[in-house]
Amino acid sequence: MLSWSGMRSISDMAPMPRQEAGEIEKVANNTWRVAMPRKVGIVGAGVTPFKGRWIEKTYYELAQMAAMSAMQDAGLEPKDVDAAFYGIYNDIFERTCIPEHPLQGIIGLQNKFGIRISNGGATGAYTMSAAHAYVAAERFKTVLVLGVEKATDCFDFLSMSATPEVIKTIGWSGDSFFEQKIGWSASDSYAEVVLAYMDEHPGDLKPEVTAQISALLSQQVRTNPYAQRQFDQVTPEEVMNSRLVVYPFRELEICVYSEGAAALILAEEETAKAISRNTGQPVVWITGVGEANEHSFAGKNQKVMSRIMSDYLGSHRAYEMAGIEDPLKAIDVVELHDAFVHQLGISMAEFGFVPLGRADALVEDGIMTPGGELLVNPCGGLIYCGHAVGASNIMSAWSARNELIKRKLRTALVHGTGSTVAQYTACLILEHE
Repeated sequence: MLSWSGMRSISDMAPMPRQEAGEIEKVANNTWRVAMPRKVGIVGAGVTPFKGRWIEKTYYELAQMAAMSAMQDAGLEPKDVDAAFYGIYNDIFERTCIPEHPLQGIIGLQNKFGIRISNGGATGAYTMSAAHAYVAAERFKTVLVLGVEKATDCFDFLSMSATPEVIKTIGWSGDSFFEQKIGWSASDSYAEVVLAYMDEHPGDLKPEVTAQISALLSQQVRTNPYAQRQFDQVTPEEVMNSRLVVYPFRELEICVYSEGAAALILAEEETAKAISRNTGQPVVWITGVGEANEHSFAGKNQKVMSRIMSDYLGSHRAYEMAGIEDPLKAIDVVELHDAFVHQLGISMAEFGFVPLGRADALVEDGIMTPGGELLVNPCGGLIYCGHAVGASNIMSAWSARNELIKRKLRTALVHGTGSTVAQYTACLILEHE
């Protein structure tokens, strides 16, 4: 059943003039509501190691590895799974236009429902959101969420390196009419947002603080055997002395492109409880989901450059569904899409863990330092675990589920963002009873 609020007529839906941030925030409470008829839980998860280069595996094989791992974790076989939701960001990475089509039979789900999601860096989070919606709407009882990426099959023969071609390929997902032709990159795009934020809040995102966050993530990744940079521990001084990539980002403050796959098994309530009884593992429930896509262009009547409003709206919609009023009191673990350390700080402010303009309080007030109020990116985040784009947020959910169960914690926030100027966001609230 659907309940509607804030409904507008078609005639009211003409393009609106630019809204100030305060006005945009009202949108979070002015959207259509869906009364979810069924609880949905995570009952299985699996990941492959994340690597800079999987020379010996195709993306088909990586997908098989993660899917099999998740099914085994849930005690299921392919015949027990009703549908597949594929998170694959970039066709050019996979060297084929519809990379999901061979996966259906390869993972044993031939003649069943399969759909592919692609939402930039937020692909994995949006894939989980789509799968949740289908299960909650009683279409399926048990589904596979599978993200996979094989980035460095791209190759530049002039430099004899994958890097220029990978950057060019990512550039095609940006503004291909204007900016891509003059060398647009993901780093440039996020730097625009960060610099606007720093103009609005001078004195925040201080270099010594962002360096401390990167060093902290490098310590946390030591416990993640699947991470691309498991043993790359660095000091804040090493971070600050690493080369400048795009101001203000330094080499040790940005994510690394990766190859790998991650998978989850989602199930409706009764099926989830039955699987839990069989495996002896608790169900981690998805109690909140929220998404938002901003304008993709900066300028008049377009994006508010000093904010990541998609993060604000997506997180607060997820809080509303989960019944969370104070995220700092309610949430124990945050697995956040940290494409860049500076963006991590802004996103944490948009989520409501610190005030806007006080992102440095994450370190200065000890909120995310060892023994603090929040466990943030215990897997090492995308900076140290790696960023296999379609799989990254699914890997984050795998990590959050592990931490909730292992540490006997209650609630986690999983986040994905991406595309030009942090346009897309999807957030999920996970709860361990």
